[in-house]
Amino acid sequence: MPTALIAEDEELLAAHLRQELTTLWPALQISAMASHGQEAVDLALKHQPDICFFDIRMPGLTGLEAAAVLADEWPQNKPFPLLVFVTAYDQYALQAFERAAVDYVLKPVQRERLSQTVGRLQTALSQRQPAPQALDAALAQLRGLLASAGGADRATALANEPSGAVGANAGSATSASGPLLRHLQVGVGDSIVMLPVDQIVYLEAADKYVRVLTAEQEYLVRISLRELLPQLDTARFWQVHRGHIVQVDAIDRVVRDESGRLTLKFRQRPEKLAVSRMYAHLFKAL
Repeated sequence: MPTALIAEDEELLAAHLRQELTTLWPALQISAMASHGQEAVDLALKHQPDICFFDIRMPGLTGLEAAAVLADEWPQNKPFPLLVFVTAYDQYALQAFERAAVDYVLKPVQRERLSQTVGRLQTALSQRQPAPQALDAALAQLRGLLASAGGADRATALANEPSGAVGANAGSATSASGPLLRHLQVGVGDSIVMLPVDQIVYLEAADKYVRVLTAEQEYLVRISLRELLPQLDTARFWQVHRGHIVQVDAIDRVVRDESGRLTLKFRQRPEKLAVSRMYAHLFKAL
């Protein structure tokens, strides 16, 4: 029997989706229910369902972030679950889902629309790819969605940024969404350090802050990694993990272990950073 996980933080909506799925697809077994993103990842790894219904907006990890974490931790010998995102109406999000060929259903869930999704899932399960190919296909879809989400986050960050709050943009490079940061304005005691982004080795998510590490110093900036990333030059700053962004020029080498996992070593820092599956495609030897 096919199995599914439902991740939805609103209890009534989760119960409604479960009931509708039971009516439309009696053979489908709901193996787990999660109320937030990290619980969704944990239960999916435990039960290894065939399908995951992820609410796109959940406490902690969003549905998209939970799917990315799940892809990084999923056993390579198991076919990756088919993904369906549950979302409120948002034209930008719907266009992103359609471009990435990822199925979605709108809140409140309508039986007719959910019936179409069920039909697609049944067909996809009957034509399921072997485990490695299924994971590769899911990673490609999620990369496309993350890229689209990054564009939206960049526009939001620029629109909400107070003048001079994050960095000095005058004369900086630009993208389609606006100027890119040249400096971070970092509060240190009663001073503000104007830190050139060229000096950054890597950035690390730290609760409501970002740790900014240079060759010799460490700073804390009160901003999330999600908000900061869209303001950086993505040709120079690469996200290599959900919690890490690195400056490419600061990397000395990339080491691959026996399982195929990648680890970064820096020229001027002793730390080593793991590269998640989501971003491993960035590093290819010529």
